[in-house]
Amino acid sequence: MQIDRTTVPGKGVLHQLVTRAGGRLCLLVDAHSTRHVLLYDESDRDVPARSIVLEPDEADQLAEILHSRPITDRLAAVERQVGELMRERGR
Repeated sequence: MQIDRTTVPGKGVLHQLVTRAGGRLCLLVDAHSTRHVLLYDESDRDVPARSIVLEPDEADQLAEILHSRPITDRLAAVERQVGELMRERGR
């Protein structure tokens, strides 16, 4: 996936995502940290066909769904790594 990040003066930061298959969506994070998911039609790749505003808790829920592994699994892996580092440091 290709991700480009652009600062849009007066609007916020625009993250443009293009998948390997050519699908495109953008995420605009405004000055108040509100996330706007911008969806595009195949007929006009420059003008969003739809904008969906996500509240912070909604953005967190979506992020959790999009993760390839649940947060509990990722946390357990980090805890194992910390434990290994602590054992190595104690040697």
